[in-house]
Amino acid sequence: MATDDATAQVRGWFTGRLPEEWFTGAPEIVRDREEIAVLGTLPDPPADTPEAERQALIEGLARRFREETRERRIEIAREAEHRFRQKVSWGVVCGGETVMFTTLSVPVMTRLRQAERQVLDTLVAAGVARSRSDALAWCVRLVGKNTDEWLGELRDALQHVDRVRSTGPDVNT
Repeated sequence: MATDDATAQVRGWFTGRLPEEWFTGAPEIVRDREEIAVLGTLPDPPADTPEAERQALIEGLARRFREETRERRIEIAREAEHRFRQKVSWGVVCGGETVMFTTLSVPVMTRLRQAERQVLDTLVAAGVARSRSDALAWCVRLVGKNTDEWLGELRDALQHVDRVRSTGPDVNT
């Protein structure tokens, strides 16, 4: 996890760098070791939009934003990647839906016992996933979706540990 100060610096840089008319407020910045994700909120569809039309409208708004801002986003991303030494991905939130345009797919090495491999193989055999790798990603998304509150508490605890560590003596000198 990135430290609070480093994330605040990145958030401030993007908020100052992005055109004000792009989003309805400051962008949400999500960081890990490899990637900075910039998520901006677009205006919601009108409340009286029929449900059958709503999803298509959200998709159209996201696609239009993506196409109209492409060159400028690439320029800003290159600048940020040079400055922060991390890849930048983009997405928008509209009508409560998140649409990501670009994201990294980072390989992760893991060791699994036979029973765990059988879970993945079952997902592949059932057509839920194309490969063990896809099945594992599916499992991680499922766990993340169903444990948002617990993971949020864990992230908060890690941030607290980072703050406490930063006030302690510097052992590297």
